[in-house]
Amino acid sequence: MTNLERHGAVFVLTLGDDENRFHPDRLSAISAALDEVEAAEGPKAVVTTGAGKFYSNGLDLDFMSANPDSAPTNLADVHALFARVLSFPAPMIAAVQGHAFAAGAMLALAHDLIAMRSDRGYFCLPEVDLGIPFTPGMSALIRSRLPIAVAHEAMTTARRYGGEDAHDVGIAAAIGGEDEILEVAIARADERSAKAGPVLGAIKAGLYGEVIAELTGGQ
Repeated sequence: MTNLERHGAVFVLTLGDDENRFHPDRLSAISAALDEVEAAEGPKAVVTTGAGKFYSNGLDLDFMSANPDSAPTNLADVHALFARVLSFPAPMIAAVQGHAFAAGAMLALAHDLIAMRSDRGYFCLPEVDLGIPFTPGMSALIRSRLPIAVAHEAMTTARRYGGEDAHDVGIAAAIGGEDEILEVAIARADERSAKAGPVLGAIKAGLYGEVIAELTGGQ
């Protein structure tokens, strides 16, 4: 399940060791971990990652279909997580060690940068194949974090980008092998940790103000 460990100034938040879908319990655990980081004093940064095959496979569609009354709240909570990561007052790096699909890929995009494993795992927005349209907030997030031609291809073709391809088109800022990707991400996070604080959060909130408004309904 979700776990938070500290490596010097860098907090490593492991989303889980399964498909890491966004069930309410997991969202609550992620939120609590981010609360802990936000309360910490001094230089700090966050690396999120998974364990095993998946970084995150996105929405918990089984939970949402089995609990239709709770589905809108669950989706709103996912949107709120994206918004929080976009404006988080400390650097956030996604160490994508496995598959990042759908809302899992969007979570990675909300980080300051993505470090992706070069030899295994895909970044993919498969909604066109699943028959599930992007919400306005999701579309705004993707457009804000990717070159428009890349966003168009990713959203309309459901292309699966391996690490090398993701790096070539600007999805991933760094790549590394299985045994090094987490350390690559931690190093990137550590070199930015002194920037943490309310000013960084305000800058990011201003930079992504329109996206955050779409994600949170203007709240």
